[in-house]
Amino acid sequence: QVQLVESGGGLVQSGGSLRLSCSASGHDVSTFRMGWFRQVPGKEREFVAVISGNGVSTDYAPSVKGRFTISRDNTKNTVHLQMENLKPEDTAVYYCNVVVVGSAGIWEGGFEPWGQGTQVTVSS
Repeated sequence: QVQLVESGGGLVQSGGSLRLSCSASGHDVSTFRMGWFRQVPGKEREFVAVISGNGVSTDYAPSVKGRFTISRDNTKNTVHLQMENLKPEDTAVYYCNVVVVGSAGIWEGGFEPWGQGTQVTVSS
């Protein structure tokens, strides 16, 4: 069973930066697409970014494109999300997961259970 542990969240002012990390254990995830999702209370979890297994291809939600950068280190089974120019609307709990294409043709998390996530809070 894959265990996913997210870290690196915190409180930052608008315009600031954070770097999130995701460590996977229990399974070699180097051949899987990996990605980040986020969720605020009362709303569904939403896709943020995805990276291919070899790290060549990436995709981002329109709301974060140009500000966030996803990367991975397959030697360490880790995935990172560099977040720049953060905005209050980026405030959420951020989760990583294997990414699959869901029935509606959108990026979805592929493994259960999800990790505990890491809280990102951006103050205005």
